[in-house]
Amino acid sequence: MKSKWKERIKRYLSLEIAIEYKSCLYFSCIMFFYFVYLMGQKIFYANVVNMFEMILTAYGIVYIQVYLLGNFDEGEQLGRRNALYMISCTFLYTGASFLLNWFERKIAVTALFFAYMFLVYFFVFLCNKIKRIVDTENLNKMLNEYKKIQPKERA
Repeated sequence: MKSKWKERIKRYLSLEIAIEYKSCLYFSCIMFFYFVYLMGQKIFYANVVNMFEMILTAYGIVYIQVYLLGNFDEGEQLGRRNALYMISCTFLYTGASFLLNWFERKIAVTALFFAYMFLVYFFVFLCNKIKRIVDTENLNKMLNEYKKIQPKERA
């Protein structure tokens, strides 16, 4: 009984750490776009209310990603379902940007933000895939080294 409870807590904490990581990642990507947009207009200060909305939006959408959409940006392959989820979340971010007036409801900027966020999702997916490949290679290397050492210790 205690072991099951402990495993649930570990799983929950693991998901929450992933949510923190992803929320900060997507928020920083949104902030980059927002800062470039502002600097393009020769504005060198940012609206704190917009930034607060952006971080809350990032957390909300990442919670949806993790708990409802199967953590798709960490998927093994980019199939139809994951692509649909990417587009859906991109629409959520773009809709929030329009409704919350992050880019003054300019259609061209909003469309550019949509394309940018889709690319962000695509590259996050690729980075996660590359990380998994590298981690697998490292684990296999460590396992092979362990197997080489193990028989010597038994003798």
